Amino acid sequence: PQTRVLCTCPDTDTARKLADQLVGQRLAACVNIVPGLESVYEWQGKVERDAEVLLIIKTRQDHYARLEETIQQHHPYELPEILRVSLDGGLQDYLQWIDNALE
Repeated sequence: PQTRVLCTCPDTDTARKLADQLVGQRLAACVNIVPGLESVYEWQGKVERDAEVLLIIKTRQDHYARLEETIQQHHPYELPEILRVSLDGGLQDYLQWIDNALE
């Protein structure tokens, strides 16, 4: 089954490098890079506000563990956001394209 992974990055260069690695290693069929996020969060007792870039990663569940490991190895954050969102459906031809891209 296909899944989506959300991951925030500090800038476009980092996002592009991660996206290239994930697609190049066939861990992701496609990665959307969405600029213009503003994140507000508490970190180490202080409210922070940062500009970020969101990655929307299209993959399969059986690739998730390696994908997560790759992100952790190459991400500059001490604690990167890596959230898996399972899918329960979608355009079958598109879902098949994801499967074909990851084989």
